Amino acid sequence: MAKFVFGMNLSLDGYVDHQAFAPDPGLFGHWTEQVRGLTGSLYGRRLYEIMRYWDVDDPGWTEAERDFATAWRNQPKWVVSRSLTSVGPNATLVGQDV
Repeated sequence: MAKFVFGMNLSLDGYVDHQAFAPDPGLFGHWTEQVRGLTGSLYGRRLYEIMRYWDVDDPGWTEAERDFATAWRNQPKWVVSRSLTSVGPNATLVGQDV
């Protein structure tokens, strides 16, 4: 049986806001290595829509951001949603009851 790993950025008091700040290169490096070691990722609709940011290259990205985007794009993704009708590259839509 595979190991299921849950990972999320949040402050010590439990606050989550992916729009308020960007991780520094060290944190990007940590998550890039984590992503490279995963078999794939499981997302709900809202987080998947945020993560789709990494599907399109941005010329302003740092090397750390480009490395993360490459690692994220290369891994399989499963998206659980009843409202989405399609998902992006290397992703599978799980739309039925699980």
